[in-house]
Amino acid sequence: MLLAIDIGNTNIKIGVFDGDRLLHSFRLSTLQQRTGDEYGLDILSQFRTKGIAPESVNGAIMSSVKPGLNYTFEHVCDYYLGAKPLVVGSGIKTGINIKYDNPKEVGADRIVNSVAAYYLYGGPCITIDCGTATTFNVISEKGEFLGGAIGHGLKSAADALSQAAEKLPKIELTLPPKVVGRTTITNMQSGLLQGYIGMAERIVRLMKEETGYRDAKVVATGGLSEIIRKNSNVIDITDRTLTLRGLNIIYKLNQ
Repeated sequence: MLLAIDIGNTNIKIGVFDGDRLLHSFRLSTLQQRTGDEYGLDILSQFRTKGIAPESVNGAIMSSVKPGLNYTFEHVCDYYLGAKPLVVGSGIKTGINIKYDNPKEVGADRIVNSVAAYYLYGGPCITIDCGTATTFNVISEKGEFLGGAIGHGLKSAADALSQAAEKLPKIELTLPPKVVGRTTITNMQSGLLQGYIGMAERIVRLMKEETGYRDAKVVATGGLSEIIRKNSNVIDITDRTLTLRGLNIIYKLNQ
């Protein structure tokens, strides 16, 4: 079995694969101060809950946008599971060609999402990852990563707004029934969520026009992608496990 780990800015996504089948997935909070032992025990606890034997894991792969946690999870994989992880980065096979001025600048999560979208759904395609930041990637019909855009994340934008303006409260991220709100909370909800949906619609439309990929599939991941999908026709496919599946694909390419 394969352990796939994606270390993000806010959450750590972890999945266990048996071949192409995702047996179990879960999330842990990204906390720099936590030790490898704390994370290791959390993972073993999840394994016990699902009846997964730790010794059945014979491979591991990891992508990360938090370099400070890389050693921690390398220790977890090695000590608790006896599997040294393959780390997504320079020098590994991804199956796509990175057409970026400096390929080393591209976040590992963006590469992994692009690999998954291309191999699972075909190209050309556009990925949207609705996380701490919102990333847009364009992949050609030949499997080339052409670049993309990075925008604000919805949760981070909401937190920044309430922190910057003393009288604005923290809000629940739900779309109000009307754009013209009559309370401070519905005003904030309308502005943040309608603006977020509008950002996705405009960026995808301009990307399709600029590349000529007017029929490109738009594949979205991340919990907040549902807000866009339910209130716009910009997304063709939502796949909450996109990043983990991309890691599984990359691991097999490197065997």
